[in-house]
Amino acid sequence: MKTQDFIQQKLTNFKDIFPGLIVCILIGLVAKYLGTLVPTLGGATIAILLGLLLGNTVLTHKKLHKGIRFSESNLLSYSIVLLGGTLSYTVILELGVSGVSFIILQMALTIAFCLFVGKQLGFSENFRLLMASGNAVCGSSAIGATAPVIKANDVEKSITITLVNLTGTILMMILPFLTNLLYENETMLSSALIGGTLQSVGQVVGSASMVNHDVLKYATIFKIVRIIFLVFVILGFAKLKKDEENHDAELHHKKPNAKIKIPWYVKGFFLMCFLFSIGFISENISLGFKQISNYLEIFALAGIGMSVKFKDLMKAGLKSGVYCLAIGIAQIIIAIILIWILL
Repeated sequence: MKTQDFIQQKLTNFKDIFPGLIVCILIGLVAKYLGTLVPTLGGATIAILLGLLLGNTVLTHKKLHKGIRFSESNLLSYSIVLLGGTLSYTVILELGVSGVSFIILQMALTIAFCLFVGKQLGFSENFRLLMASGNAVCGSSAIGATAPVIKANDVEKSITITLVNLTGTILMMILPFLTNLLYENETMLSSALIGGTLQSVGQVVGSASMVNHDVLKYATIFKIVRIIFLVFVILGFAKLKKDEENHDAELHHKKPNAKIKIPWYVKGFFLMCFLFSIGFISENISLGFKQISNYLEIFALAGIGMSVKFKDLMKAGLKSGVYCLAIGIAQIIIAIILIWILL
């Protein structure tokens, strides 16, 4: 392809993307500002709700679709890579064996619960896997990272992100009362309940801030360790789907493909995490990565909200609400039991 043709194609692609991208950015900026006024909701949840409202009413023009698609997919991928540059493996040492064991078991049991109960309720495997990753690891970032690996469609991804964020927002306001009731706000136990349960970093920060500064610090560490394990959850789900594909291929007398394709953003996340851990990425640069990552996630969530249609949510219906409620209650109960045993 000639250089001139290549540039022309890129300009055409940019023109197609620009309208929807600008809309998502504007919604995200408004949501970010409103999140500072209403911290109990936070910018992420507000971005989804605004996107959901506007995407089903006044912002429905077809010219916005490509930009919205770009925002919800590409921007979230970039956010995930930059997030890796804010995480250090050394934080694992701060929690010790009992703290890390708590996180691993909490994540494993949450995933098992999501998959089992979701199957009993008749949800598709992809929907269950997305709910499992979102609730067990880090909300929308985990869902965005998992969706391409398991070949989930946009409707499944958008609806699960919306449901997981709404569930996390409700739990965010409940957990400070529970930590006071159960543990009298003791630092490590309260931190484990909040940091080991809530879906997004913003929700952890918001909830822990309602308790005290020490709980905020350690709850964030619990959450960061969960995010570090995101790579292993994705690889596990990828292997699960690949094994199923290979089994289907054998049944149809086709040659199985045993290779697991790891998405570029997962590799990028892992690499950035490694570079920050060895000190190649400075604290100041990491802070910049964190801020940029947060903005990109907000813009992506605005696009995700705009992609969710009311008719799709209606199809999900009461059964999805029951599913989310069951997961939230199960996460709290599992965490309380594990805290009693391990911490």
